[in-house]
Amino acid sequence: MSMSTSRQYCTFYLNGLLFGLESQRIQEVSRSLELTGVPLAPPSVSGLMNLRGQIVVAIDLRSRLGLPARAAGVSPMCVVVRTADGSVSLLVDDIGDVVDSDIGTFEPPPETMSPEVQWMILGVHKLDGQLMHILHADRACAASDGAEQKKAG
Repeated sequence: MSMSTSRQYCTFYLNGLLFGLESQRIQEVSRSLELTGVPLAPPSVSGLMNLRGQIVVAIDLRSRLGLPARAAGVSPMCVVVRTADGSVSLLVDDIGDVVDSDIGTFEPPPETMSPEVQWMILGVHKLDGQLMHILHADRACAASDGAEQKKAG
């Protein structure tokens, strides 16, 4: 039985922290597109973007993870992720490399993270003195913060 012991992640940065998503979930990476605001949407929903005729919800991962807001005038990058409900664009600070990570270096999320953030992080990989936080793609792409599901589950 030859199980692959490594996984490939598309990495990106938020507030100086390194995050990764399984690369097969990534549809594309692009510069931020013009956003159309959505009235009464949750704070983490930055708006809707038109991706070559496909309307995609843009979620600000900084807001989603409780990180400080991006500096004014700094435009985010978009990581477009495939989810069960269609594509979702995650707004991130910067795109990193595609990284192959051995499952042997995978650890559960640090206890020091807030429960809301832990809910969205599958775990971490230690890479050259830096932690890569692996996002739970579907939870990170959900418009609401998941606290309700967490209590129910």
